[in-house]
Amino acid sequence: MQKIVKKDIKNIKYIIGIDEVGRGPLAGPVAVGAFCVKKDFKFKKLLGIRDSKKLTPEKREYFLIKILELEKSGEVEFAVSYVSAKEIDKIGISSAIKKALKNSLNKINKNRDECSVFLDGGLYAPEEYKKQKTIIKGDDKIKVISCASVVAKVLRDRLMCKLAKKYPKYGFEIHKGYGTKKHCESIRKNGICSEHRKCFLKKILTV
Repeated sequence: MQKIVKKDIKNIKYIIGIDEVGRGPLAGPVAVGAFCVKKDFKFKKLLGIRDSKKLTPEKREYFLIKILELEKSGEVEFAVSYVSAKEIDKIGISSAIKKALKNSLNKINKNRDECSVFLDGGLYAPEEYKKQKTIIKGDDKIKVISCASVVAKVLRDRLMCKLAKKYPKYGFEIHKGYGTKKHCESIRKNGICSEHRKCFLKKILTV
């Protein structure tokens, strides 16, 4: 991965943050959020935003409303892409995340040479994004990544609540597909549905 150097900074017009949500659940899609702002954007407009896991559900919803207002005024752009449980079983979670990440960047659709991309944890943008940096715990350190974390988390949670109505036996609206004790018990009792990741369930189904 090529590091951002001083001579590149003058060419940068946009800052993009990337984060994934839903790597570990037993059910539902994985989601990757991309959040884009102009390089002079003032994050005081989103004061207090941080890693979505460290915000209450109410705070996450509050920040999404703020972000939608900023999107309407043209100050920010964001995209969230999903890869289904069925495809995760087919290609694996790492490849699924890479696919969702690429799709979200394509939706943002900015000139790659004018973008500086910041990614959380072990995420990497496609090689054609020359100006990119992966930051451990970036979702709590870098505001543009925090924003990507929040939009991905809120929209995936909303999707899981919709799926809960279709599959009411599993409690998706409560645990959002994660492997809680009650979720595992419901799987043993009811079997699996089409939203479960079979590759994540081998131990549970054999107990």
